[in-house]
Amino acid sequence: QVQPVESGGGLVQAGGSLKLSCAASGSIFKINHMGWYRQAPGKQRELVASITSGGSTDYIDSVKGRFTISRDNAKNMVNLQMNSLKPEDGAVYYCNANLRLKSWSLSDVYWGQGTQVTVSS
Repeated sequence: QVQPVESGGGLVQAGGSLKLSCAASGSIFKINHMGWYRQAPGKQRELVASITSGGSTDYIDSVKGRFTISRDNAKNMVNLQMNSLKPEDGAVYYCNANLRLKSWSLSDVYWGQGTQVTVSS
């Protein structure tokens, strides 16, 4: 069973930084793209940043220039460095991995349990 596990959330003051990490454990043939989503209370889950297996990245406009997504393919890990945090960045952050378990299997999406990020003003 594959289970992405997030770490690194917590409480930080506005203007501070946090680094989130996510490791996908289990028997995995290939991870395609990985991403970080977030969901604030009363709001829909939104894609914050994504990265392909080749390293191409994409961000929502509100975090461009402040957040950086990276991955370590050898460790099946994806990181999200968050700088200049704002109160509106506070949410539960979820790791997402689109991967194949076997060479012959179709791709599927796996979610982590989420990690809380709270930014105080």
